[in-house]
Amino acid sequence: MRLSDDFPKGFKYLPGYFSPEEQKGLVDTLRYLVKEAPLFTPVMPRTGKPFSVRMTNLGTLGWVSDRSGYRYQTQHPETGQPWPVIPKVLQDLWNKVGDSPTAPEACLVNYYAATAKMGMHQDRDEKTFEAPVVSVSLGDTAIFRLGGVKRGGPTQSLKLNSGDVVVLGGEARLCYHGIDRILGGSSSLLKDGGRLNLTLRRISPF
Repeated sequence: MRLSDDFPKGFKYLPGYFSPEEQKGLVDTLRYLVKEAPLFTPVMPRTGKPFSVRMTNLGTLGWVSDRSGYRYQTQHPETGQPWPVIPKVLQDLWNKVGDSPTAPEACLVNYYAATAKMGMHQDRDEKTFEAPVVSVSLGDTAIFRLGGVKRGGPTQSLKLNSGDVVVLGGEARLCYHGIDRILGGSSSLLKDGGRLNLTLRRISPF
C-alpha cells in the first residue's frame, strides 16, 4: 500500500525509523512507565460506550475521554497522580522530525488488541495546530487510513509496521485518519501481541 503524492504538505511516512533493538528498548521503557500510569479504558462522551483501545499518557498533560467530554488534564484519571515524563528517545524523535520550536507536552499511549480499531477522526482537542502530531507504531501491523481535512472525502490506506513513524503537520495537521484493523500475530515485539501507538502532541500555543 503506497500513498499518492496528492496529500497535503506536512504528511510524512518514515518506515522502519526505529530499529528492532530500539523498539525493544522503547517497549521496556514503556513497560516500566505503565506501572506508574496504568492503562485504562476511556469511554465516549454522553453515551459512556467504552473505546476498543486501552490507553495512558506521558508528559505534563494527558488526553482523556469520559462522559464529560474530551480534554487534556495533568493527572491520571484513576490514580490521581501526575503523568510520567516523556522518555528522551521520544523527545529526540520530536526534535528530529517534528519541525517544531517547542517540546511536546503529551504522549498518548494507545494499546490495540487484535480486535481493536479507531474510527476516522481529527486530532483537534489541542489549543494550537501549529505543531505536528508525531506517531510511533510498535508491535502488530495496523491498517492506517488517511483522508483529507474534510470528513467523507477520498481516503488511502497504508500498512504501519512496528518501528514506523508518521507525522501529521502543516496542511496535513487536521487530516482525518483512523485504524481499520490490526493484523494479529504480525509481530513478536509485544509478548501478549497487539499494537502500541505513541502519539506526541503539543497542546498549548508557542
